[in-house]
Amino acid sequence: MRHSTGRHRRTRTLSIAAAVAVAAGAGGVYLGLSNGGAQAASTTVTVSSTAQLESAVKSATAGTVIQVRAGTYYPTATLKSTANGTSSARITLRAYGSEKVKIDGSKLPAGSWLAGIYGDYWTVSDLTFQNSPAQGFVVTSSVGGVFKNLVTAKNGDSGFTLRGDGTTNNLVQNLDSYGNYDPAGHGQNADGIAIKFGSGTGNKVTGARLYNNSDDGLDLWQFSSPVTIEHSWAFGNGKNRWNDSAFEGNGNGYKLGGGGVTVAHVVNNNAAWDNTLNGFTENSNPGAIVLNRNTAYANAEAGFYFATGKARLARNLAVSNKGGLSKLSSATVSAANNWDSGVSTPSFKTTDATTAYSARKSDGSLPATTFLTTGSTTIGSTMN
Repeated sequence: MRHSTGRHRRTRTLSIAAAVAVAAGAGGVYLGLSNGGAQAASTTVTVSSTAQLESAVKSATAGTVIQVRAGTYYPTATLKSTANGTSSARITLRAYGSEKVKIDGSKLPAGSWLAGIYGDYWTVSDLTFQNSPAQGFVVTSSVGGVFKNLVTAKNGDSGFTLRGDGTTNNLVQNLDSYGNYDPAGHGQNADGIAIKFGSGTGNKVTGARLYNNSDDGLDLWQFSSPVTIEHSWAFGNGKNRWNDSAFEGNGNGYKLGGGGVTVAHVVNNNAAWDNTLNGFTENSNPGAIVLNRNTAYANAEAGFYFATGKARLARNLAVSNKGGLSKLSSATVSAANNWDSGVSTPSFKTTDATTAYSARKSDGSLPATTFLTTGSTTIGSTMN
């Protein structure tokens, strides 16, 4: 649910004397001062211990910048905040400079999330959230969030989650989410990224790698507003990598709905390969989902499964999917895809996926690869 309309707090102002007094006793808190002697738009907190990190997240207000020094941090309770930033005074949680930071949930109580954000205008970047007993990183009913260059790995449920009504204008950019598995559900719930049980326009996922998760790469179950998914890869999902004798993971690359919701998501220039079900699927969503220039390769079921709804598919490429290139309903609009009449299938430059696992570029964007590229300017993912 959304917060009340009066939720945003104004940035505090401090006199020079007060600011100096706070800074002197803050133990790593630095207050920027404007020329007029009032506090500038941000308060920077640099943390280097788990206790400092927990305190900084709990105490954050509009304009707070939390910088986390290199190392592995082990919270004993969910890192949680209900604070709101504003469009001009965001709340920021990030690694210090280019330092490597891991936030590890292995000391949390059973069933705990590792991190939970319930506020607006947060920026979270350049951090790894791993080994949670449940969800790794959960954002609920947030407006204007930016979640960039994150890793959510080996958590006990979905790695990254957006949920709740009023989930509006959030950007998830350059996320690596892998190895997530829910033992309690025998793998049936842990997705790379889950945008579920909510609504709100303007949400976008771009530059993600969603792989080797027990359930799906991306899951949009019961999210009733359009989400844009672009320039992302989902692969290796749904395999029983945990020797679970009762394993129930699904293994779609992109699950684009479900739960009785009709919604026209937008899915452009993505790739799905080596998943145990479909590359891309409506999952019973009858909405007019738009899919352009996506590639599905070597998935265990159909490349594109849109057998009940009114999806619009154009310039997509499906190759070597065991369940067929596509399964479409009579209401589906299909044009200029390689399964359509008169459309040729270009050759891949390589089907060796090794470089798709390479380190990201310095700005966090996907690694350069020729995997599944064709050189075509008209069909299939550009793989960047």
